[in-house]
Amino acid sequence: MRITSLLTFAAGLAVAGGSAYMARDVLEAKYARVEAETCSNDLVKVVVATADIAFGQVIDTSKLQTQDWPAAALPIGSFKDFTDLLPATGTEPRRAKTAIAKGEIVLASKISNFGEKVTIVQSLSPNSRAIAIEVTAETGVGGFVTPGDKVDVILTYGRDADLKTVTIIQNVRVIGVDQQANADQEAPEIARTVTLEASAEDSQKLALAQKAGTLSLALRTIENDDEQVLESISLRDVLREPEPEETVAPAQVTVRTVTVRRGVEATEDEVN
Repeated sequence: MRITSLLTFAAGLAVAGGSAYMARDVLEAKYARVEAETCSNDLVKVVVATADIAFGQVIDTSKLQTQDWPAAALPIGSFKDFTDLLPATGTEPRRAKTAIAKGEIVLASKISNFGEKVTIVQSLSPNSRAIAIEVTAETGVGGFVTPGDKVDVILTYGRDADLKTVTIIQNVRVIGVDQQANADQEAPEIARTVTLEASAEDSQKLALAQKAGTLSLALRTIENDDEQVLESISLRDVLREPEPEETVAPAQVTVRTVTVRRGVEATEDEVN
């Protein structure tokens, strides 16, 4: 009798447990469906790039599409359709003021107005200047400097044993290599000129330094923004040679001759 009761009790527990699991699965499925419906109601259309758009390129339908995007995460300056983005028939288009990557949301801050001329000036920070310096394969980091990189500028001047070098500007942004301002340029190119973004004061330093000697670029890492003051070094510092000792010339003694007359006789004495 007792065994029968125990079996009946165990069967009841199994049925109750199974019912509880089924109820939980049903509730989870219901909540998931409600959540999905809620999320779908919060999606909006946004214009994204279907291909990489380089600096200065025209914004047209061949590079654009609309895509669902969470309304809560929609960035300021985005476009929900092509109406305000594309030009009317017969009018000038918009152009990319900075590079736009494939899949990226097209923002008003990254494109020009209709018919607006896009130049390198529009990529400059407030109160900054664009100045070009001459480089070679050796002084331009072998062609591995591209727009968007940060560099230090080093001046080498003097001759022979008096040769010296000093870092005159640090952490400046490269905004152009020759005639190329596209930050997506990856293949190394041997450039003849590199255009840098600098302050008005640093622009003067660069212009003067080009006449004083040879300018070289040192490519910086992305994470390194420190601007440690670096002292100039000479060729003797590199070769670890001691500075020549200054020799003190012996003091020169001025000798004057004084004529002394004694009556009719005259004698000459030397006076220090």
